[in-house]
Amino acid sequence: MDLPSDPMHRLRAIMARLRDPVHGCPWDVAQTFATIAPYTIEEAYEVADAIERGDMDELKGELGDLLFQSVFHAQMAQDDGLFDFDDVARAIGDKMIARHPHVFGSESNAKSAEQQVSDWESVKAAERAAKAKGGVLDDVALGLPALMRAEKLQKRAARVGFDWPEIDMVINKIAEEVEELVEARDRLPQEKIAEEMGDLLFVMANLARHLKVDPEVALRGANAKFVRRFSHIEQELAARSSSPEDSTLEEMDALWDAAKRAGL
Repeated sequence: MDLPSDPMHRLRAIMARLRDPVHGCPWDVAQTFATIAPYTIEEAYEVADAIERGDMDELKGELGDLLFQSVFHAQMAQDDGLFDFDDVARAIGDKMIARHPHVFGSESNAKSAEQQVSDWESVKAAERAAKAKGGVLDDVALGLPALMRAEKLQKRAARVGFDWPEIDMVINKIAEEVEELVEARDRLPQEKIAEEMGDLLFVMANLARHLKVDPEVALRGANAKFVRRFSHIEQELAARSSSPEDSTLEEMDALWDAAKRAGL
């Protein structure tokens, strides 16, 4: 088939052909919003991973994969007579103009980044009110990763004054939740232990917010550090013709400490 030369039009034509009931790909034709959503989330994380690794060639490809997800959802919507890609692009363009009156309107752009964030939140609050979403937490997406959603829920509640005013109060709450978790571990059934673990994680996310630390980014960093240091353990053991399975915890702890001293 002949395809347009313009990259965006070409991509949309490819997607339309893939979804064609007669000449398309059976797998693509069979998909729904629900079946594609997990791939969309996965592609967003792969974009973040490429950025964290500083791999710009990889980032180019991952951004393409993520763009394709938007095109895929828009094509499914067009097939169902709901909206199309132009509607999506128009809506986000209108939203960006409305949320940046200091750039596209008459407001002064002589504002700090903090003031612009505050203004952005005010505009979003007005948009929620216009959509008749009365509850403060109503439109915090259920599909977000749990840690990210916890932070957003807390941030939204803090906007209306439901928040600890001091970091020490959050830390005291963490200590309280740890005690409750220990008590649950010793005396209560597994479902109660899971509930108390969730409470502790929720307050940890709150502490991260108070410290102005993105908990998702912080945990990704901790994950990466763990991988580096454990890989060091494996490499050192392999040099000794050994492996983690054949080693004691004390041996591996010593190698972990060596990796830590080496800045890994």
